[in-house]
Amino acid sequence: MTIQEIQEEIISDFSVMGSWEDKYEYIIQLGKELPLISEEFKTPDNLIKGCQSRVWLHTELKDGKLFFTGDSDAVITKGLVSLMIYVLSGHTPQEIAAAEIYFIDAIGLSSHLSPTRSNGLLSMLKQMKLYAIAYQAKINQQ
Repeated sequence: MTIQEIQEEIISDFSVMGSWEDKYEYIIQLGKELPLISEEFKTPDNLIKGCQSRVWLHTELKDGKLFFTGDSDAVITKGLVSLMIYVLSGHTPQEIAAAEIYFIDAIGLSSHLSPTRSNGLLSMLKQMKLYAIAYQAKINQQ
């Protein structure tokens, strides 16, 4: 699926949930299902700056596509990490760098997060796009 198709799927999934309590439960469940990041990648270099909770994000390039793994020490934040990885992992650096990420606003998430969580989510998105730009530059040099 494309990044846009994945975002549309998330918007559809969230639209059938009634309350924000249900939506938060879903986000927490996504965090529980997040594949664990290898302990070797839980380093200061992989910490996302700007997050109140500790969030680690590791990126690998395989067959021209970026794959992200991540973790957090907070349950809701871990669910947000899982959402972002679901949307962006497995796509080319160019696709990720060019992607317009609109599902966050479309599902109402940005207005239901605390300012610090919202800033952390934006920091994570920014870091994922920066990784994509860096890998794209590396590919272009080869």
